[in-house]
Amino acid sequence: MILYSSTRLAAASLSSAPPSFRGIGSTASREVAFSRRRRVAPSPSSSTLWVLQSLRGGYEGNSTSASISTNATASASGVRKFSSDTVTCGDGETKFVKLADPAPGSPFHYAFPVHSLAAAKHFYGSILGCSEGRSSSKWQDYSLHGHQIVCHWVGDNYRCIDYYNPVDGDEVPVPHAGLALTVEQFHDLAKRVREAGVEFIIEPHLRFEGMPGEQWTMFFKDPSGNNLEFKAMTKVENLFAKYNVDD
Repeated sequence: MILYSSTRLAAASLSSAPPSFRGIGSTASREVAFSRRRRVAPSPSSSTLWVLQSLRGGYEGNSTSASISTNATASASGVRKFSSDTVTCGDGETKFVKLADPAPGSPFHYAFPVHSLAAAKHFYGSILGCSEGRSSSKWQDYSLHGHQIVCHWVGDNYRCIDYYNPVDGDEVPVPHAGLALTVEQFHDLAKRVREAGVEFIIEPHLRFEGMPGEQWTMFFKDPSGNNLEFKAMTKVENLFAKYNVDD
């Protein structure tokens, strides 16, 4: 599963799926401890725990240890889904909570403007099911299947300015960004978005039918008018198939 945007930036697979995407599995806990003088390296599957290095305030000047507890759920597909990590220092003070792991490889970072952080929180958090990360009074991070998207408040009057380009008979709005999902995930998300009352700009449908680039696609907007496309290649290996398409 692949992240992409209309600016042709790409990254690796999805990680922090909405509840409708997740399998059901067992829950396990693990502890990773470190101190200023001696650090125990986490396993390769939990490399993100190196964020502990940033907790200088909790152990600078002494050897006070810190610990992190992770609740991990193994999905039906065998992919581990992390529900929460709570990092505490020796004095018991909570430093931060981690609700998602980054996608494998090189997670994609995409920042975009919004007119309301509250509206963005409802849309990306509640409707799309993205786990929230860091935030301030002016911006907030989300995990879009393990990739970092950041909503930046730029003023109450902001709305995305649309341009359009024809693609296989559709007037596609640009700029836009989104994810390439599996076919099953695509239809699950389409149902989730429809049930939330989000209006489709381009209804879910199959385009480039019978061609190497055959794919399911749908377009809709966030509350600030930013365009989102989610797609699913019928043959995942053909995502970057190179050939000329007649307009």
